[in-house]
Amino acid sequence: MSLPLKVRRLGRQPYEATWEAMSQFTNNRGPDTPDELWLLEHDPVFTLGQAGKEEHVLAPGDIPVIHVDRGGQVTYHGPGQIVGYPMIDLRRAGVGVRELVHKIEQAIIDTLAHWNIGGDRLDGAPGVYVAGAKVAALGLRVRRGCSFHGLAFNVDMDLEPYHRINPCGYKGLAVTQVLDLGGPSRLSDVEDALVEEFCRQFGFDAEAAAPILPELPARVAV
Repeated sequence: MSLPLKVRRLGRQPYEATWEAMSQFTNNRGPDTPDELWLLEHDPVFTLGQAGKEEHVLAPGDIPVIHVDRGGQVTYHGPGQIVGYPMIDLRRAGVGVRELVHKIEQAIIDTLAHWNIGGDRLDGAPGVYVAGAKVAALGLRVRRGCSFHGLAFNVDMDLEPYHRINPCGYKGLAVTQVLDLGGPSRLSDVEDALVEEFCRQFGFDAEAAAPILPELPARVAV
């Protein structure tokens, strides 16, 4: 039997408010709270993961740098990039952290295949690559057995800010995007395929949810 997955297409959102919302969602959810996938764009921002090193932020200029509680090093978010936040109860879904990463990567690889773009993994460097250039980054956190944070999938964006950092901690790492690889420029087209492939990987049944950040009542300590 398929598990429901609420899919929220949130449009363009500021980073910090979204981070707070998904953290609260994870803290307050209960064993029966349906899993959700949030799809959105962020205003330009660099985020540095828990183990992130400042030395990989070379010249941020006018783009803010935010220290966050996900895994991974520094990455960039900006308009024209799909950011996906899967908030999944891993025990209910029957997956561990390594399998979670693998399935998200596979969903992106299978999404790229819709436009005959060949995506690959690189050992020791989570994300998806095309001919050695990174098209999607992953940075996840698991709390109380539930995932948050997620993926950043370049579609049709200004790639210049990647020159201001060592992407994901790798000096000189090439970065690419779907449009430059022969795919579509419309985020909604790529989102449709991504939701389909994501649900296929995890056995979810997608349900459209209101395009607003959800609020759950705070859990009462007992």
